Amino acid sequence: MYKLWVTIKKDCKILLRDRTGILLMFVMPIILVVVVTSIQNSTFQLIGKSKLPLLVCNKDTGQASLQLISAINRVGLLKVSPLPKNESPEDIKQAMKDKDAQLAIMIPADFSEREGAKAQNSANKSLKSFGLQPDSTRHKAFLPEPPFTLYFSPILQESLRFSVQGGLTSALQLVEGRETLRKLYYAINEKQLPPDLENEMLNTQSAIGMVSVSKTGGLGLPNTTQHNVPAWTIFAMFFIIMSLSASVVREKTSGSFIRLKTLPTNYNVGMLSKQITYLGVTLLQAMVIFSMGIYLFPLIGLPGLNLPSDLTALVIATVITGWCAVSYAIMVGVFATTQVQGNGFGAVSIVILSVMGGLMVPSFAMQGGLRTVSNLSPLHWSLQAYYDLFLLGGKLSDVFVNLIPLFIITLVFQLVIFFQLKRKNLI
Repeated sequence: MYKLWVTIKKDCKILLRDRTGILLMFVMPIILVVVVTSIQNSTFQLIGKSKLPLLVCNKDTGQASLQLISAINRVGLLKVSPLPKNESPEDIKQAMKDKDAQLAIMIPADFSEREGAKAQNSANKSLKSFGLQPDSTRHKAFLPEPPFTLYFSPILQESLRFSVQGGLTSALQLVEGRETLRKLYYAINEKQLPPDLENEMLNTQSAIGMVSVSKTGGLGLPNTTQHNVPAWTIFAMFFIIMSLSASVVREKTSGSFIRLKTLPTNYNVGMLSKQITYLGVTLLQAMVIFSMGIYLFPLIGLPGLNLPSDLTALVIATVITGWCAVSYAIMVGVFATTQVQGNGFGAVSIVILSVMGGLMVPSFAMQGGLRTVSNLSPLHWSLQAYYDLFLLGGKLSDVFVNLIPLFIITLVFQLVIFFQLKRKNLI
């Protein structure tokens, strides 16, 4: 025990001298979790609370275009700003640049006439299906063209553009539905549709039932903090590879492993010392980042972190994740021949494993073989365990299905380390 204690003290002194490694292990993940959470939280607020500016050039003089603009305003996603009616497409594009707007639409001069003809055509088909006489008035024939043109900046994210497209489609469908309903009512009753009946028929909204599939059954909605803090904590743990792998390479090249054979100690003491020391570092990383989520985030306007109800499961998941990160870092150090090689491969491999594991791209978005490959990443199993605890309110029994593969991967790393050191006659 005394030999182990002395070796741990030695590893701690070496670690404290590695200021660059400490910065990479603590400062970089802290900056990442704050920046990424802030950006994602701002994006969600943009979608949920703020409105995207939408420039509207309305060349139409009918009522349908005014109803469309009113419906767009009620969607809640867009803030309409009018443009002069005589704007050309080039003028609209220039106005988007001048007013820093990402979106604009141009409503053509015949919009109301087209919508009226389309509504009358739909009403006539409905009347025929009811066995009634349709309106025999001839209407101008129109070629099938888009009802209006949407201009968007390439900077706009695809997800936001699809949301805008969906909102505009809903507004257009409301206008078309209103026109068709008016035509039908007039054809049957030979009088205008009363406004109160129109509102009752078009604005009826049904409530949507919501049931949480979390373990607790609560309806608390997860926020960006609950997603990002566990994910980047895992990333921070595995990024100790920059310091630990370099330490292993130094001891290999300096002959420390060979000298251990001539001393009254062995390889197991040295490896156990490194694992205990850096496992302590990973636990400290988790404590620091979790504490930031709990205490610092609310002070800077971000949602606070809510710890899982089963703290025992959280500790066990963190310890196994930390041990896996330490084992992987030592394995890379054992195979690397220089510190540059170990650091380069280590950094790139952690980023690749993060992508595969779902830290940067959600696992459910992966298709086919990519989803299967993600199961090979230890970060995937660790992230799923954390998500079960932080997002689903799971207990220790719920995360075993993720911790067992993570534990097996860790044992594989340990066996690879042992056989590689044995093959190189370092132990």
